[in-house]
Formats: sequence, structure tokens, C-alpha cells
Amino acid sequence: MRVIIQRVLSASVSWSDIDGSTRNNQIGRGMVVLAGAGGDDSAATVERMATKVAQLRIFQDAEGRTNLSLEEVKGEALVVSQFTLYADLSRGRRPSFLGAGDPAHAAALLERFGAHLSGRGIITRTGSFGASMLVSLENDGPFTLALSNDTWQTRISG
Repeated sequence: MRVIIQRVLSASVSWSDIDGSTRNNQIGRGMVVLAGAGGDDSAATVERMATKVAQLRIFQDAEGRTNLSLEEVKGEALVVSQFTLYADLSRGRRPSFLGAGDPAHAAALLERFGAHLSGRGIITRTGSFGASMLVSLENDGPFTLALSNDTWQTRISG
């Protein structure tokens, strides 16, 4: 699983539903999580990543140090699916997305990711898996992090 986290003051996502109606979700202070699931990812991988995201100490405490987690500041999460995080750019000029998970498998894992955050008491909003979405955000910092379970697996096996 790969995620890009952006600390935000507010954010929203909108998309057109199958019936043509516009849908949207928005959050206040918290983080936007652009998330992609790989073909080898499992429920355990997703839960571990969601726990890591919820507990990352990237919010400022009263002294201005980045010392508080999303859980501690009672922040919100906007989770947006993004299979392009699995782009392979090693050949030519056109990205390959073969490393991304099968859409049905990835959709289920990303739903589980959001549910795990919600289960930790975090208000969690999402986009629509597979839809073309418009994401707007007001960065706080900016403070952007990239996380991948690829590095965890390397540390464990290497």
C-alpha cells in the first residue's frame, strides 16, 4: 500500500455519480490521504497502514512542535483512492500501472482502510473509487509525507 499524506486546514472532494448528480465530501482540520492498494496488499497491510496514519505525530502541540497525532488533535481524514501511486516510470514516457491492485481487490482494501480510521474515532470521508474526482485542499505547512509498505517489507526481509 502506498499513501501520500497532506496536513490540511480543510479539504473537499467532488465527483459525478452514475446518475449524473454531483457528490462531494469535505473535512476540516486533518489530513488528506491519497491511497493506492497494490496487488500484494492484504487486510493486515491496510490495517497496519491505517494505524500508522492515525498515529503519525505531524500536528503541532502548544509549543509549536510536531508532536501530536490525528487522533490526539481529533482531526479528520479525507481518503481519496489513487492507483497512480503505483505508476512505473522506468520505461519510456507512458506510465505503467501493472503494480496497482485489481480494481475490485483495491476497492475493498481502501474501504477497509477508511473503516479502520473511522473505527479509531477519526471522522473519515472518502471520494468514490474509480471516479474522476476534483480534490481541493488548503495545505497546513505544507506538510506532505509519502508512506509505502514496500519499505516496511524491505526492512523486515533485509
